[in-house]
Amino acid sequence: MGADPTNPAAPRRGSRRFPVFTRDTARPEGGGRAAPGGAPAPYRQWPLLAVLAGTVAGLLIVLAEMRAGLLLVGGSLLAGSLLRWLMPNVGMLAVRSRFTDVLTYGLLGGLITVLALMAQPRPWLELPFLEDLIRYLVR
Repeated sequence: MGADPTNPAAPRRGSRRFPVFTRDTARPEGGGRAAPGGAPAPYRQWPLLAVLAGTVAGLLIVLAEMRAGLLLVGGSLLAGSLLRWLMPNVGMLAVRSRFTDVLTYGLLGGLITVLALMAQPRPWLELPFLEDLIRYLVR
């Protein structure tokens, strides 16, 4: 099972314990380039740049029309979640495992979108059970 102490050329079995000090980190699954290595950097990182461009555009639109800007920010995060789920390599858009990235981008994008739809005055979406919940909690 283990290494043969009489034969120094025999392969040595490594420990199954975690190291005390971490020397490096592994690239997340799907963290490879989205385009070939010879392509310029913006082409290799287009998924991240697309999500960032949509988010920045949404934040600029918030200055004029809050609801539309927030819908664009939420939509950009939902698009990032979809890209992370469907594409094998998304470059620096991959931060954690695929499951965690999809869940994080999707929840944040969905929450921002729903809150933008519920914003006052004149909400586009009304959820009656929330009024009952707040009335019960605030009493």
